[in-house]
Amino acid sequence: MDLGDIKVVLAAAVRAEVPSLACFGYVPDSIPEPCFFVGEAEIEFDKTFGRGLDEVTLTCRLLVSRSDDRSGQAALDRYLSGSGPRSIKRAIETARGAPGEHALGGLADDLHLMRVQAYRMYQVGEHNYYGAELMVRVIGEG
Repeated sequence: MDLGDIKVVLAAAVRAEVPSLACFGYVPDSIPEPCFFVGEAEIEFDKTFGRGLDEVTLTCRLLVSRSDDRSGQAALDRYLSGSGPRSIKRAIETARGAPGEHALGGLADDLHLMRVQAYRMYQVGEHNYYGAELMVRVIGEG
């Protein structure tokens, strides 16, 4: 699996399904609001014999405006819902492809949004945002 390509295509898949988000396959220097980006990666090599399978866990972040506490968190909640037009979960599930197809346009065998964590206030530079981390597992050939 090519980590760089996976990050870029994952961000593009979310952007295609949720066009109201600015999406990046890397950590941007400045944050346009609202923003989804792929951050850290953990790679576990050789999950099966003979370089058959690697597993990557991507920490993605979703940051929204802190215009006021109620509306900022309401916007965050809409993106974190399990379904609906702004659902990042739905966007990631769409990137899995149809049954029997490879995920992310052939870059991986499968991917899965495992959980949302760290729902809190984030500071980037001098700006504060409401946000959360989305943990995405990607599996594919080693």
